Amino acid sequence: MADAVKKDEEEGEEQVPEKKKGSALKWIIIAVIAVFVLGGAGAGAYFFLFKSHSPAQEKKQAEAAKPPMAIFWPMDPFIVNLIDNEGERYLKVVMQLELSDQPALEELNLLKPKLRDNILDLLSAKTYKEMMDPIGKQRLRDEIVLRANGYLTKGKILKVYFTEFVIQ
Repeated sequence: MADAVKKDEEEGEEQVPEKKKGSALKWIIIAVIAVFVLGGAGAGAYFFLFKSHSPAQEKKQAEAAKPPMAIFWPMDPFIVNLIDNEGERYLKVVMQLELSDQPALEELNLLKPKLRDNILDLLSAKTYKEMMDPIGKQRLRDEIVLRANGYLTKGKILKVYFTEFVIQ
């Protein structure tokens, strides 16, 4: 029996150092994983906080965030007789043209007399009934854009805005 107790004590002594080796290996693995996780988090934070906010990138982001400024070209008022009722009704229209870019504005300043003449012909060919209908007004806008873009070689007219529209 003494041999059995002695044998158990030897096995117990052998098991204790094995548990310490396994336990130490476990802590080393946990420490290595923690170093990698913290190192990755630190590197990610560095690139996110310091590298992504360089002045050049911030400037590009600010430019991209700004909506493009619309370029408007105001026109002088148009006063024309409508073709129905033997010229007793007249139309007064003041409009502004929204342009795609600056070169279109410069070109329109040169083409102003041609464009005004063309729009005067278009307006004087309209009837009272056409001008009172919202669909007729939209059709008039589209016709003005189509005719004016026919003259332009640089840029284009995007939209026509009526700032005054009076029929009497």
